Amino acid sequence: MTNVLLAAAVSLLLALLGTPLAIRLFSRRGYGQEIREEGPSSHAGKRGTPTMGGTVFLVSSIVGYAVAHLVTWTPPTISGALVIFLMAGLGVVGFVDDFIKIYKQRSLGLRSGAKMAGQVIVGVVFAVGATRFPNHYGFTPASTHLSFLRDFGPNLGPWVFVVLALFVIVAMSNGVNLTDGLDGLATGATILVLAAYVIIGNWQFRQSCTADLIFHCYPVRDPLDIGVVAAAVLGGCIGFLWWNAPPARIFMGDTGSLALGGVLAGLAFTTQTIFLLAVLSGLFVLISLSVVVQVGFFKLTGKRVLKMAPLQHHFELMGWAETTIVIRFWIIAALFVAVGLGVFYVEWMPGAKT
Repeated sequence: MTNVLLAAAVSLLLALLGTPLAIRLFSRRGYGQEIREEGPSSHAGKRGTPTMGGTVFLVSSIVGYAVAHLVTWTPPTISGALVIFLMAGLGVVGFVDDFIKIYKQRSLGLRSGAKMAGQVIVGVVFAVGATRFPNHYGFTPASTHLSFLRDFGPNLGPWVFVVLALFVIVAMSNGVNLTDGLDGLATGATILVLAAYVIIGNWQFRQSCTADLIFHCYPVRDPLDIGVVAAAVLGGCIGFLWWNAPPARIFMGDTGSLALGGVLAGLAFTTQTIFLLAVLSGLFVLISLSVVVQVGFFKLTGKRVLKMAPLQHHFELMGWAETTIVIRFWIIAALFVAVGLGVFYVEWMPGAKT
């Protein structure tokens, strides 16, 4: 538990103090946000706001995780390292995308094919690594089964598992990216999901099959260290949100949104809660679906379901204030997290044992 607190505290402090330095540096170098011409007119005033702020909480999280292990003199685990790699790798893809936007002075960065290729390469390395490195109990960082509260169903095999992992990784990274359209919206929603994974990692550690073969124990390789990773990213996001909350003085950019989507996917696979992630990240799923429905319906009928997609921009065009939308969407995200944690705990309630 000491590692969890240390990682969160160090990461939070670094992000809180480092973000204003990044704001000054990026402003001086002209690393400002480009705005979509077809977006809401209220966004015009955001043009030029420093972007690529995701680099701050990305670095803060990695340093926080490392310092926690150094101070307690405990080695990092392969599960933690793989999730950190997934987050950092997707962050690099997002950084390149952001840099091209800034260099070319346009709202589009990497071509979709190149961006997808980067996500696939990083995702494949994570997926392959996650099915290797068994500990002396035979547990690998991730399982090749489907999972909700724990594994179920037949073994998918390594190739199908890689495809599943890529789908979840790309879906989550793009989901957070789509949500990152209003000041603080994606950061705040991600904080709530990360907090859930701190709880899940610690609970799985206390009920681990490596300690005792109790009823409903978890055959998870490194649950406590997964909680440390979640805490490190959580602290970094909280520190960043101080400056990213409305009115934002810096944006996370694709550097941050792709990295956050990656870390959430990595946490789900290493805690064997793949489908539970869809509940915990319900806001991201809802916003992603709004884009799918909008595009699909328009192609079929030539008409739009929403005034604009993603969903948050629909409410902007209806006249809702940005702060109102952000806070209400945070509430929705919190409700999804509460439902997800409730479902996770159900099997431990009195009378649930069979």
